[in-house]
Amino acid sequence: MTPLEPASSSHARPVFVADESVDKQIADGLRRVGYDVLCVWELDPGLADEDVLALAVTQGAVLITADKDFGEIVFRQRRAAAGVLLIRLAGLSQYAKATLVVRTVQAHSGQLRHAFTVVTPAHVRVRRTP
Repeated sequence: MTPLEPASSSHARPVFVADESVDKQIADGLRRVGYDVLCVWELDPGLADEDVLALAVTQGAVLITADKDFGEIVFRQRRAAAGVLLIRLAGLSQYAKATLVVRTVQAHSGQLRHAFTVVTPAHVRVRRTP
């Protein structure tokens, strides 16, 4: 898979970069319903977090991750992000995680860009990034 063209409109359907902490079933589920997803494990396994974030920014993509370090990078280090979707779904099956993430993306797709969104089994919190 090759990187996608950067999104041309903030109203366009979001594009995603999935880092290595994201289950393959989540990427597959988003692809099945029509979202473009670049997967770090397919492109460049072992890519450093800063480089993963840079890839997402270059692509105009929302980063999907289960790695809390991205909160530190985006907020404390004030690194630019096109959006981050942090999934906190430990204990759920891969199928349940994929279903919940796909439903969350479908319900909140217009809010994910330029936001740090946290998804848990109980709620979704969307916070605008600086």
